[in-house]
Amino acid sequence: MQREYYVYIIASRPHGAIYTGVTNNLGKRVEEHKEGIASIHTRKYDINKLVYFEVYDRIEDAIAREKKLKRWRRAWKDALITERNPEWNDLSR
Repeated sequence: MQREYYVYIIASRPHGAIYTGVTNNLGKRVEEHKEGIASIHTRKYDINKLVYFEVYDRIEDAIAREKKLKRWRRAWKDALITERNPEWNDLSR
């Protein structure tokens, strides 16, 4: 059985506070953010809407991508999200 790994970005609202993470269970992780138990930062700023994600076969690739995205300028991240999800809809629904 092959596992999938996800790099994801969640947001408080369009162009609001964001958080970038990596997980092997995207549904569960997003639910943890929605319940406020995933991280202090996401709970504090009400960051819980899945607005972007990528899928990887290897955890090493997912972690490398997450680290790269975290170094990006905010405008680049906003453009990446907007390109695939122009309305910044919650993709977890």
